[in-house]
Amino acid sequence: MKRYPAYEFPEYVDWTPDPEVQAQFAETIARDPERAATIAALGDDALLDLYRGLVAARLHDVQLKRWVKQGVITKAWLASGEEAVTIGACAALGPDDVVGPMIRNAAALIERGVPLVSCFAGYLGTTDTITRGRDLHIGDLDRGVIPPISHIGDLVPVMAGAALAFAMRGEKRVALTWTGDGSTATGAFHEGLRTAAALGAPLVCVVQDNQVALGTRIEAAYRGDFASFGQAYGAMLVEMDGNNVLDCYAATKRAVDACRAGDGPVIIVTRTFRMGGHATHDEREARELFDDAVYRHWGQRDPVGCYETWLVEERGIDRARLEEIEARVSAEIDAAAEEAKAGRGVREPDPATVSDGVYAPAEAG
Repeated sequence: MKRYPAYEFPEYVDWTPDPEVQAQFAETIARDPERAATIAALGDDALLDLYRGLVAARLHDVQLKRWVKQGVITKAWLASGEEAVTIGACAALGPDDVVGPMIRNAAALIERGVPLVSCFAGYLGTTDTITRGRDLHIGDLDRGVIPPISHIGDLVPVMAGAALAFAMRGEKRVALTWTGDGSTATGAFHEGLRTAAALGAPLVCVVQDNQVALGTRIEAAYRGDFASFGQAYGAMLVEMDGNNVLDCYAATKRAVDACRAGDGPVIIVTRTFRMGGHATHDEREARELFDDAVYRHWGQRDPVGCYETWLVEERGIDRARLEEIEARVSAEIDAAAEEAKAGRGVREPDPATVSDGVYAPAEAG
């Protein structure tokens, strides 16, 4: 796909496929027979839809970065380099399932059909979203998206409750949420998983280990192995390559199928890398957390570039089809961003409604 020097990380701007990395990509999806069969069953339409999702996620972030540089917004939380974790997981879900994304999983909204205009309006504080301009953490309950909570980890018990409700009603539905490596230290994460495991709730919890929590490297805060969480909580645990969208899809499908069969919850542990800062405001400081070699290593494993190369070289997809998808997504992103921006000064929250939905109405008499 097209690269954007003004808005993307330097490792992505001049990205070219590395034969060794591509060989690892192919080996990963062939390693487990069950996952390999799941991937092999995907037709071209499904494979191309995964590509569309990755491109939409990347261009969504490019647009937000553009707005930051233009002064439209002050900062944005980006998922560049981690897109496969969100896109692969969403592709494994059914229409009646629900997701609870972190803000870095904003592509989940796009995948679940939330209008792009709403995705951008959340950052602009206009009334086009479920929060009516009060919060940039948005969702859409009708589309099965529970809005994120600023305190990462707090959605685990919320989604465990949703999953438990499904089980109690006898519905074959699944609740999925993502949580960061740092938030595994929170009480909410622990309580949510422990409750889900004790009650057998159909919950999929993705531990998205991007190796840094805000500005703290994971090794400074945790010396264990996330793979031990399955035994610790008495739950099935699956590991997946967080930069390989096909492996993310196959691993999540296995977890979702297990939950539907009554074997939940399932913990998914995935290792990926945060290429930028906690948000756009601290990118320079974030780059100082790791050596340049680390950024080169993960930059070469760009989820978009690696998958694009696999589609062309291994699946035989005509590159022109990929370019058509990219052009269509790019146009949709541009149009939605302009429409959302046009809402500023027009669809602003009314200050008189600041307490709406916060306090219960007083009882008469």
